[in-house]
Amino acid sequence: MSDAWHHYQEGGWAMHLITFWLICGIAVIVERSVYLFGATLNKDGFLSTMQKCILAGDVAKAVKMCSAANAPLARIVQAGLVKVNRSDEEVQAAMDEQALIEMPKISKRTGLLALFANLAMLCGLFGTIVGLIRAFSAVGGESIDPSQKARILAEGISEAMNCTAWGLLSAITCLMGFAFLNTKTQSIEDDINEASVRVLNLVVSNRQKVSLDGLEQAA
Repeated sequence: MSDAWHHYQEGGWAMHLITFWLICGIAVIVERSVYLFGATLNKDGFLSTMQKCILAGDVAKAVKMCSAANAPLARIVQAGLVKVNRSDEEVQAAMDEQALIEMPKISKRTGLLALFANLAMLCGLFGTIVGLIRAFSAVGGESIDPSQKARILAEGISEAMNCTAWGLLSAITCLMGFAFLNTKTQSIEDDINEASVRVLNLVVSNRQKVSLDGLEQAA
């Protein structure tokens, strides 16, 4: 730990800029992970429950199950089920409208991680350039005491290399978080698209079985 802190100090003030972007990236990773895992629903189990309720004609129970699930997928399906007494087009429109509300929440802020990764890398590059300028100035500077040139040269190179390493490490962290969250987001969106279509088809093909009793209270 003491060695890490020593290297951090040797990197100069540019290390603080890199750290700022890393902290921003970690904050997004934590916040998005909490939301996405909370928004995850067992698609197969949910569809199985919806199928049983719709085939039994108990739409009110299906709506209550959606309310209890409290996930984007469940809210989109619920929006369509509460319109089950309307035309097929209106049921589809209700689900599409709710999807337009839920989908941006799922992908929100994830794209910032790519930006933070680039900024961390660029700040690392900036610190590297500053360190190299300092190192070469020591070599070519006539006003600098020759006995101090080797020390200043070593410090400049150390600053450059530490900024490069810290910038790359921070960028890698943000990009790994971006890849993970992007994969999770895509998985949830695919589940929503599949489940909403399957539920709509169930409603359309089993309208004669649907009972509207208790639907208003459930909604």
